[in-house]
Amino acid sequence: MQKAIIGKKVGMTQIFDAEGKVIPVTVIAAGPCVVVDKKTTERDGYEAVQFGYDDIAERKLNKPAAGHLKKAGVSAKRVLKEFKLDDCSALNIGDEIKADVFAEGDCVDITGTSKGKGTAGTVKRFGQRMQCHTHGVGPVHRSAGSMGAATDPGRVLPGKKLPGRMGAEQVTVMNLDVVKVDAENNMIAVRGAIPGPKGGLVFIRNTVKNA
Repeated sequence: MQKAIIGKKVGMTQIFDAEGKVIPVTVIAAGPCVVVDKKTTERDGYEAVQFGYDDIAERKLNKPAAGHLKKAGVSAKRVLKEFKLDDCSALNIGDEIKADVFAEGDCVDITGTSKGKGTAGTVKRFGQRMQCHTHGVGPVHRSAGSMGAATDPGRVLPGKKLPGRMGAEQVTVMNLDVVKVDAENNMIAVRGAIPGPKGGLVFIRNTVKNA
């Protein structure tokens, strides 16, 4: 059965398994989430469940969002996210989803927004090698160098790896193991790193790799 939840990245730490081996984990404050809306094939053309996460003051919502949540009988939420699950009929509007929806040993895919790096050169952005430090390269040894175009085609082709904005984009890390679930505090610990800064929003769902 497919499962999903919304959470925030708390940070990284390490825990020990039964054999005494160190496991690097990322701790996520997962949920609680509330079912705000259900999409149906008859009305919307597809089936999905919309979750609401993170309480905020109602005055911070615009009128359409406030009306949407009020119609569902749900308090004001900062984040709304749809998940296409196998059995949407098992959930009803107003149901609460907590961290214990996942269990130790589950494999999950986690989607977040990576840290923004600002404008970066090709060496940092794509891992290109620097120019040789001899023969008068001077202070531009980290520049992109020749574009390789002469009279024909006489222009830089689309897709060329050039300096530009780096990071702050959606990234999904797949097939991570759930190492520990703390249902009382709504915490999930997953093996390895996930995208985003501390406090960054993440979406967790069953992995599609071993489905």
